[in-house]
Amino acid sequence: MAELSVIVHGPNVQDHLTELLGSLAAHPLADAEVIVAAVGDWARETAERHAPDVQVVPLPDGTGDAAARAAGAARASGRWLHFVRAKDGLPAGTPRTVAERVAELPGEVDVLLLDHVRSTWHTSGMPSPDGPLLARAGRADVALDDCAPLLRLTPLLGTRVLRADYWRAHEHRLATDDEPHAALAALLLADRVACLPHVAYEDRRLRPASLPPVTPERRYGLVERYESLLDLTRDRRAAHTVLYDVMVRDCLRTFARGGMPEEVAREFFQRASLAALRRRPEGYRRPAGLEGVRRSLLEEGAYAKYRAFQAVNRTRRTARSAVRTRKRQAGAKLRDHQYRRALGRPVNPHLAVFSAYWNRGVACNPAAIAAKLAALAPQIHAVWVVTEENAALLPPGTDHVVPGSRRYWEVLATAKYLVNNVNFPNAVVKRPDAIHVQTHHGTPLKRMGIDQMAFPAAAQGLDFRALLERIDKWDYSVSANSHTTRMWERAYPSRYVSLDHGYPRNDVYYTAGARDIRAVRDRLGIAPGRRAVLYAPTHRDYEAGWTPRLDLAALADRLGEDTVLLVRGHYFYGGAASPLTNLRRTGRIIDVSSYDPVEELCLAADVLVTDYSSIMFDYANLDRPIVIHADDWETYRTTRGVYFDLMAEAPGPVARTQEELTDILTTEAWRDENAAKTRAVFRRRFCEYDDGRAAERVVRRVFLGQDERDLPPVLPVEERTPAPTPQEATA
Repeated sequence: MAELSVIVHGPNVQDHLTELLGSLAAHPLADAEVIVAAVGDWARETAERHAPDVQVVPLPDGTGDAAARAAGAARASGRWLHFVRAKDGLPAGTPRTVAERVAELPGEVDVLLLDHVRSTWHTSGMPSPDGPLLARAGRADVALDDCAPLLRLTPLLGTRVLRADYWRAHEHRLATDDEPHAALAALLLADRVACLPHVAYEDRRLRPASLPPVTPERRYGLVERYESLLDLTRDRRAAHTVLYDVMVRDCLRTFARGGMPEEVAREFFQRASLAALRRRPEGYRRPAGLEGVRRSLLEEGAYAKYRAFQAVNRTRRTARSAVRTRKRQAGAKLRDHQYRRALGRPVNPHLAVFSAYWNRGVACNPAAIAAKLAALAPQIHAVWVVTEENAALLPPGTDHVVPGSRRYWEVLATAKYLVNNVNFPNAVVKRPDAIHVQTHHGTPLKRMGIDQMAFPAAAQGLDFRALLERIDKWDYSVSANSHTTRMWERAYPSRYVSLDHGYPRNDVYYTAGARDIRAVRDRLGIAPGRRAVLYAPTHRDYEAGWTPRLDLAALADRLGEDTVLLVRGHYFYGGAASPLTNLRRTGRIIDVSSYDPVEELCLAADVLVTDYSSIMFDYANLDRPIVIHADDWETYRTTRGVYFDLMAEAPGPVARTQEELTDILTTEAWRDENAAKTRAVFRRRFCEYDDGRAAERVVRRVFLGQDERDLPPVLPVEERTPAPTPQEATA
């Protein structure tokens, strides 16, 4: 018996079935079967081209979704069923990920919930809003009544994997062509559910103009759907309240979108009004503000008042938008005038402007350069660009400006040197006698710059023409290794000079001493003799928020009392690693998401566990063990794009599941001879220019104008002495 049956069903709409079956064939899994309930000749012919990879169940044109699902399920032999519409997609490796997850679930779990991405005719791989909900639910199985907010998940049947016996027991109640109804009913009928906070489905939303028009009956069916589902929540207060809230919100949004003839809109409003009154939970309190007003008018059935309320809101929004626009225009005009006046002044040869991570504070390569600049060229005054909320965190005596302020534009206009690890705003003018230094903030595994154009999930919102204009302002680009130099030349094509001097932020890995390491571990509360594991995952472009891919509590328990987990969420999430909130009291899991600088965390750690984060390239300078946890490598590689195959060129052991990671960390595999050999190869390639004197080389070359031949030479990797290990530091 297969562990998982993937049941693809429906017609081959716009030939999306071809792509779906191609992706499944490219990543076959022995413990999964693929069944295509093919509706129509085109779907049948497409599926048969993939035989023997798939089983084909031919169905006549016009067969509905419910009948197609039933026909596919009748052929299935798997313990779990994953229903996938033929128009949708599965990220690479999804069947493997799902099969591994369901294999570890206890028998009483009926439904496994998945995260997904959304695509349209002009976008692809857009994150869903479901990630935070799934992350908060965690990986433990729960009764729905204990986690009723899961009813707010996008109602896609493809994001519910159903236990086969559960499906057969409730098939008659899930047999509907209304997919949202089936998706919500699958949750409401389940005894227990579990979550996989991992993108494992692609919802392809077809262009509305290519679909049949929405009939009045389908409009009214929205209200009937929720009335029917609310019947399943009798005597289940939490589920009833959440589902009621979902119903009212969905009805109001459908009404607000418009597109209905007047008589249909009036009838829809009255039906929704009756349902809102009839199904309102006892003691239910409407939300405050405008949303509360909308719901009150709906319950009253006040159609005319609601239309008037909509008109007033539109007028108010238009007026407010006009006021904001005028204010922005006036402010921008004033700032532009001040900036232009400042640009008319001479460049100050003793002024340098620094910024890091979109003005977060003193950090990364710019911080290391600024520190070395103060030692070698104290006549050059450094000013940091820092947001108002981060200004309080600056080291004492740090001169700074807040973005948008008058002095901000003055220093940007007159500084000789502008140093950043991202880009300065588009409005910043490149003066001929000013020098722009782009330090970057990592070695590229993932695609960057214009190489992201082929990956819409990564390129979302990027203006590549504006990006190229910013790149053209660079005079220097700092690089840590020849791989990075080549990739920057490809991703950021322009005339800048590459400074193959190493990353200044990595100098500390060669200059720190035992006392420094002991001090950091003391600050973190790591007792001597305990092993510190730094877990630092990267950001996923296809996820809305941080979704921990490990059950951290379970991992800490398996690693034992002598191991401390230092867990650092990506800075894109503002240091608010909310999924860790309930774990911090254990003493063996320390949330270090807000701890800066990250280099100190690396010095304190005995081993690094990461996925695709550039921290691995920096940490390798310490010549300490690195373990890669790559549970979604195929998805990441497909949606983000990568420059090399990390699975073939990893800096240490690779784990594809939590169990494999646990095995590595509870044996000697994390630091054995094989791990040391792979790390040595990795260090030679990616720690090429880092030897503890990168900042000095940058300062002498850029700020002091020294010839490259007069700079300190880069030591070979074999001749460098990294900082002592924590064991050596505490011996």
